[in-house]
Amino acid sequence: MDRSSLLLLLFTTTTISIFFFDLTTADESPMIFPLSYSSLPPRPRVEDFRRRRLHQSQLPNAHMKLYDDLLSNGYYTTRLWIGTPPQEFALIVDTGSTVTYVPCSTCKQCGKHQDPKFQPELSTSYQALKCNPDCNCDDEGKLCVYERRYAEMSSSSGVLSEDLISFGNESQLSPQRAVFGCENEETGDLFSQRADGIMGLGRGKLSVVDQLVDKGVIEDVFSLCYGGMEVGGGAMVLGKISPPPGMVFSHSDPFRSPYYNIDLKQMHVAGKSLKLNPKVFNGKHGTVLDSGTTYAYFPKEAFIAIKDAVIKEIPSLKRIHGPDPNYDDVCFSGAGRDVAEIHNFFPEIAMEFGNGQKLILSPENYLFRHTKVRGAYCLGIFPDRDSTTLLGGIVVRNTLVTYDRENDKLGFLKTNCSDIWRRLAAPESPAPTSPISQNKSSNISPSPATSESPTSHLPGSLALYVSMFLVAVAVSSR
Repeated sequence: MDRSSLLLLLFTTTTISIFFFDLTTADESPMIFPLSYSSLPPRPRVEDFRRRRLHQSQLPNAHMKLYDDLLSNGYYTTRLWIGTPPQEFALIVDTGSTVTYVPCSTCKQCGKHQDPKFQPELSTSYQALKCNPDCNCDDEGKLCVYERRYAEMSSSSGVLSEDLISFGNESQLSPQRAVFGCENEETGDLFSQRADGIMGLGRGKLSVVDQLVDKGVIEDVFSLCYGGMEVGGGAMVLGKISPPPGMVFSHSDPFRSPYYNIDLKQMHVAGKSLKLNPKVFNGKHGTVLDSGTTYAYFPKEAFIAIKDAVIKEIPSLKRIHGPDPNYDDVCFSGAGRDVAEIHNFFPEIAMEFGNGQKLILSPENYLFRHTKVRGAYCLGIFPDRDSTTLLGGIVVRNTLVTYDRENDKLGFLKTNCSDIWRRLAAPESPAPTSPISQNKSSNISPSPATSESPTSHLPGSLALYVSMFLVAVAVSSR
C-alpha cells in the first residue's frame, strides 16, 4: 500500500473566518510534514482558557466507538449523525484538524464513500451560514464558505453550515447544534478515501470540542483509545473522565504550539538513555501528538539514535528490505508470525517527559508488520524533514490518551483499547480492588475481540487499568 494512503491529510491551509472565529494567520511559518503542511491557526487567547476554567459542575460525556485500523485503513473513524432526522457518517478522528466536514448532495466533485452524501434538504434543522462582513463568501455573495488545501494536491471546499449533531445512543450528551463544512468539492486522497469526512478535534473555534465547550455542555477534556496491532477499534470520550491510577502526564503548552504538544525530554531503549540533547525535541513546534498521522517522525539526530539502539538490542534478527522499494524502510525478519510474541524479540522504548515521568512504548507502538515477508516487522519511526517531532497514532495504540485542555496536559495509560467499548457498555462490571501505580506495557498482547469478559485475557494489572477507566467514566458521567 502506498504510504501516502496511510497518512491522514493533516494541518491544512484554511481560509475560514466568520464572526466567532478566525483561523488565518500571517506571521507564522508553515509546519511541514512528510505529505502535507498548513499555515498555523492563531494561538489561543488567554481569556478563552480562563473562561473555560470557570466550569465547575460535572457535565455529561459523549461515549463514542472507534472503528477501522491505523495501518490497514490509515486512520480511525467514529460515527456522527447530522440533521433532523439524523443522517449517519463515518468520520476520521483527527486531533490535527479543526473543521468537521462531510460531502453534501450538492457536491459536484465528491468521491464514493462509505455512506450516502448529506442531504441538507431533508434536514429540518439545517441552516447554511449567510454571508457577512466577517466571513469569506461565495462568488454570489450569499453564503460563508471554507477551503482546505493540502500539499499533496488534495483539497476540500464547501459551505459553512449549522445543524444538529448527534453522538449515538450510548452517549449521555444530547444532540447539539454545531458548525460544520458541507462539502461541494474534494480532490486527491479526500476524494478516494473510504471514510466520509473528517471530525476535527484540534484547537480552534471550529473544532467540535471547542464548540461543545463554548456551549457549556462538556468540560474542556476529551480522550481517545486506539486499538492494538491488527485489531483496531477503540473508544472516544468527549468530556471529562477522572484520571485512572497509573496514568502518566506531560505538560501541553497551547501557547508553544496550536497543536497538541508534549514536553518530551529524552528517549530510552531497553532501559538505556540515548543521552540526546533535549533541545532536539523542541524545534519549531516541539513534539506534536496527532491522531491523524500514522507513523512517528523524529528529527534526524533522534531517529538515528533510536534506530541504532533498537538494532543493537536485536542481534538475532536479520535486516531485510522493506515491502515498498520506493522507501528505505528498516525491517527485520525472524520474530515469528504471532504479534503477541514480538515483545520477546524487540525492546521497549520509553519517552521521558519534563516532569520525569515516562511513557513505555511496547513494540506495537513503533513497529508495523511487513506485508510481504511473514514474521517480519519494520520500524514505524522515520526521519523528519522538519525539526518538529511528530508522533502519530502508532505511538498510542492500546493507550488511553486524555487531552486535558483545561489543565494544559496530556495523560497516557497503557490498556487494551479494543475492548474498552464493550466495558463502557457494561456498567455492572466490578471495580478494581487495588490501585495501580505503574504504567508498564511489556506484556500488552493485541488480541482479536471475543465474547469473553473484556478483561479476562489481559495480563494482571492491565485488566485493572480497563476497569479503572470504566469506573472513572461512570463516576464522571453521573
